Amino acid sequence: MSLEVSELRVRRGGELALDGVAFALEPGTLTALVGPNGAGKSTLLQAIEGQLPIESGSIRLDGVPLTLALARQQLALMPQRGEIAWHFPISVRELVALGRMAAKRPGCCDVEAALQRVGLAGLAGRRLDQLSGGQQQRALLARTLVQPARLLLLDEPCAAIDPPSRTQLLKVMGQLRDAGLTLLVSSHDWGRDLDAYDRVLVLDRSLLADGSPQQVRQALGDLRVGNHCCG
Repeated sequence: MSLEVSELRVRRGGELALDGVAFALEPGTLTALVGPNGAGKSTLLQAIEGQLPIESGSIRLDGVPLTLALARQQLALMPQRGEIAWHFPISVRELVALGRMAAKRPGCCDVEAALQRVGLAGLAGRRLDQLSGGQQQRALLARTLVQPARLLLLDEPCAAIDPPSRTQLLKVMGQLRDAGLTLLVSSHDWGRDLDAYDRVLVLDRSLLADGSPQQVRQALGDLRVGNHCCG
């Protein structure tokens, strides 16, 4: 699924959160959306999913203007890990099944297949509070994958997990890209993990850079974005 965002302006709490953001994603690509806290990354993902009103600009999916009904049919948003009550006494399998139930539309994938896809089939019966941070992120990704979406929006999936878990999660995301899905992934990371992506968008309310990881590093040099140095 292709995504086209054109001159997008969004306000949140009366403040301008996104100002003239414009980019287009080709189908079957893995793109990082990088920026500091408050840059508007989550706001952009939520606007694309149809959760937030748009002040001006447009969002198109495969050339069709975004509607809430279209978003529900074609998109799936993986929330940040902190939004989930991991102390809740349910299993990994039950968490993923909740995503299938919430979708409420035909074409949902099998829970076991989604768990297999993210490498958690052997932990399906484990309680949520027994998972590591990386396992929790993969469980959330499985919950997202049961929805029949063609565009996946992942909000900080690699945050606060150890390097081996990040490597494993990035590998899974690459496999999903290779299977034809389009992924837009928000991240705080400015390091080597960016090389796992086809493309990098640097956001700080507006789009500061757009290109391959190497092109973005060359374009920004040692420019500071928020509290982070991009060099």
